Amino acid sequence: MEEKVVKMTAEEQLEYEAFKAEKAEKERKEQEKQNRKAYKEIVNETIERIFPELQEISAILKEKKGSVYKSFEEAISLKSDIYEVKEDQRSNTFTNTACNKRIILGQHTIDYYDDTVNEGITKVRKFISSLAKDEDSTMLVNAIMRLLSKDKEGNLKASRVIQLSKMANESGNATFIDGVKIIQDAYQPAVSKFYVRAEYKDEKGEWKNVPLGMTEA
Repeated sequence: MEEKVVKMTAEEQLEYEAFKAEKAEKERKEQEKQNRKAYKEIVNETIERIFPELQEISAILKEKKGSVYKSFEEAISLKSDIYEVKEDQRSNTFTNTACNKRIILGQHTIDYYDDTVNEGITKVRKFISSLAKDEDSTMLVNAIMRLLSKDKEGNLKASRVIQLSKMANESGNATFIDGVKIIQDAYQPAVSKFYVRAEYKDEKGEWKNVPLGMTEA
C-alpha cells in the first residue's frame, strides 16, 4: 500500500512544530508531577515505617540511661561520704582498676540571667569606661570589658562574673561592687538533663569515646 504524503505549507509546518513542542511540554510536566508525587509517597511510607523503630531506640536508651544511674547510686553515695564530695557536684567519673575504661555521669550547668542583668552590666561599663585615661588603663578596661561579653545565647559566663567580682572587691569602688552584685543576683542557672559518657583506652593509650547517641554512632 502506497503511503500518503501530506504536503504542508511553511506556515502549516510551523504550526505543526509548535503543536508537537506544546504536547511534549505537557507530557514533560505531567511526568514531573508524577515523579514528585511518587517521591512524596516514598518519603511518607519510609517515615511511617522507620519512626516507630526510632521511638523504640529512644525508649531503650532512656531505660538504659536510668539503669546506669541506678547502678552507680551506691558508688556515688559512698564517694560523697568517704571523700567528702559536695552533694551538688555535677559530674562523677568512675574508672576501672586497669584504668582502661571509665564511665562519666553528670549534668551541665547552663548560665542564665534575668533581665536585671543588663542594669548591672550598664553600671559596671559606665564605671570601667571612666578609668580609661592612658594606654595602660585602657588595656585594663578592655580586659574587663571582655569579661562582660556575652556568649551566642546572649548570656554571661558565670566564671567571668566571678573574676569581675574579685576585681570589684579589690578596687573597693562602691559603684563597681554594686554593679557586679546586680549581675550576680540576676544569675539563674539551669541544669541540663543527666548525661552518660563511656570511654576506653585504645592501643595507643588514648581515651576514645563510645558512641551512645544516633549522632555520634
